[in-house]
Amino acid sequence: MKLKQIKELLNAEILAYGCDEETEFDHVFASDLMSDVLAYANNEALLITGLNNPQVIRTAEMMDMHAVLFVRGKHPKEDTVELAKEKFVTLLVTEHIMFEACGLLFNNGMKGSK
Repeated sequence: MKLKQIKELLNAEILAYGCDEETEFDHVFASDLMSDVLAYANNEALLITGLNNPQVIRTAEMMDMHAVLFVRGKHPKEDTVELAKEKFVTLLVTEHIMFEACGLLFNNGMKGSK
């Protein structure tokens, strides 16, 4: 699914661009534990989390993830947004809870990261 479709489906706001809206994402990994992301996520998956600190961006960068979706309307502080811009990580925010965001993406063809 293209980033622009994810944005529309989840009524998400983009806070920082690190990739083009035409960038394709096939997999999603949802977690608030960055250790789980490092241990279990596929590279290049869309990361969904409620944790909104700079460590999320650093984890995404290490895993070659190009986009992070913050759930529950959580907006990160400016230092996190600036780090995302510096590391070319797209940041999105949705009002949906994690369960709903994952369900909507799954119902529209996205797969979980294995």
